[in-house]
Amino acid sequence: MSFIKDKHDILEGFATIVRTSQSGDVWQLRMYITAEKKHYKRSLKTRDLETAKSRGRDEAMRILSDVHSGKKIFSAKLGDIVQRYIDERAREVGHENGISAGRLVTIKSQLNHLLRIKGAGTQVSTLNQDCLFDYRLWRKESRDARDVTIRNEQATFNSLARWAYRNGLLNFVRFNFAIIRIRQKDIGKRDTFTLSEYDDLIGFMRSWVSKKHCNDENERRRRLIIRDYVLISSNSLLRVGEARQLVWNDLKKIKSSKDSIGQNAKFAHLHIRWETSKVRNSRQIVCRGGEYFERLRGNSDFTDDEDLIFCFSAGDKQISTRHWSKYWRELMDGIGIVDWETRKLTWYSLRHFGITMRIKAEVSVLDVAKMAGTSISHIENTYLKYSEEMAMAAAMKNFKFSKDGIDA
Repeated sequence: MSFIKDKHDILEGFATIVRTSQSGDVWQLRMYITAEKKHYKRSLKTRDLETAKSRGRDEAMRILSDVHSGKKIFSAKLGDIVQRYIDERAREVGHENGISAGRLVTIKSQLNHLLRIKGAGTQVSTLNQDCLFDYRLWRKESRDARDVTIRNEQATFNSLARWAYRNGLLNFVRFNFAIIRIRQKDIGKRDTFTLSEYDDLIGFMRSWVSKKHCNDENERRRRLIIRDYVLISSNSLLRVGEARQLVWNDLKKIKSSKDSIGQNAKFAHLHIRWETSKVRNSRQIVCRGGEYFERLRGNSDFTDDEDLIFCFSAGDKQISTRHWSKYWRELMDGIGIVDWETRKLTWYSLRHFGITMRIKAEVSVLDVAKMAGTSISHIENTYLKYSEEMAMAAAMKNFKFSKDGIDA
């Protein structure tokens, strides 16, 4: 039985616009896609005949153009497209112009938000450019995400869209999003530890790894590794992904020397491989804490050149996310920081603390940037916690005139 009330051919019969009793008299476009042997239907969202004809012709011409260029009109499910894109990006990992393993993890996490809001079973052909326009509102309601985070997620969605469009899987090249305005001072600001909190952390770990407070030898050995990870991270300024992918061959040497105040210290010479770096650049760094690497080597069963420096059960297997989360919570609870989640204190905060301490030690921002593998502006905008003490030190700088000009 036909429910069609009105019918008009457009584009010389290649397509038709119809009204049915079920559609509430709203006009619909219908056309048969021969190449895919399926009927295409889409609401034109109007009850006016002339408007429907105009919209119908535009939509039908777009579809015919896509068919002519080899694009699929009836696409796979969104979940399938996302997985194909992830598989494509995974092939880039380890290539010089590709992405890092850490970046791939981030992409997967970001695209999971897309699947949650639209559904993995959604046919890609039903999506349009404005279907994610209010994405920011959804993210704010489901979880109070920061605007910078949301904007980065949206950028990944558009990377997916461009890839799908190039491969004939999507009929548009990008999603439209509501404008997000972010003040420069809010970009990338992350909290870190105060000096007293970091001192508390060091003090707590001494008892945390002791046999008195941990009589399970396997658990104690894991804690010893985590303790040295904390100390190395805050001294080396490494990103989390860089630190966790260090292998023993990346430790080139440990050299004993006196520091700027005459104290004996051990300095580790590290090679940070481009494939583990977020910015895809290799670098050589020298950092304090060589003794922590020596201690780690003595506590580890996995010390071959290609074994991971930080590992529990196998030299080629990274410590699981579950373990990292467990030990971070134990450390934060142990030093009494009850609002660590609100403050967004994470393993990354050790890098931020180290950068701030290098600045406090009057290391030039340029040298800190080179060591951290980032730009000077990024250090200033993202990591540098400019304290009143540092501001006072800057204000107290002075100069004097001499016969040759200005002396600092």
